Amino acid sequence: MTDQSLIALLRRHEGLRLHPYRDSVGKLTIGVGRNLDDVGISESEALMLLGNDITRAQAGLDRELPWWRGLSAGRQIALTDLAFNMGFQGLLTFRHTLAALAQGDWPEAAQGLKSSLWARQVHAARVADVVGLIEGG
Repeated sequence: MTDQSLIALLRRHEGLRLHPYRDSVGKLTIGVGRNLDDVGISESEALMLLGNDITRAQAGLDRELPWWRGLSAGRQIALTDLAFNMGFQGLLTFRHTLAALAQGDWPEAAQGLKSSLWARQVHAARVADVVGLIEGG
């Protein structure tokens, strides 16, 4: 059982930081004193963060590219992967590729991805997976 007074005390002593920082002894820390260097995060914490990040990526797609929900499930997965990987604002720079996707021109959209800087920066398997989803739906 976690006592609310203990939580309040730890928050007062440790503070709440939503971005990683180095603590007074140089340990990478986040949240309420979570020592990432020595403790890290658990698998369940990582999956909770992943779920939040997927929700954030898809909310951006819903807000800025409402047509994306009309795509096949595979293409929606590909767009979510892209938004997750490069950030939603990064994805929006792919104007030609996004226009091709909106028009259903899968070969052109796939070619846009394959010839991009993104394709040279990420692992080849990721490029193949995402392009395969775009091409095959």
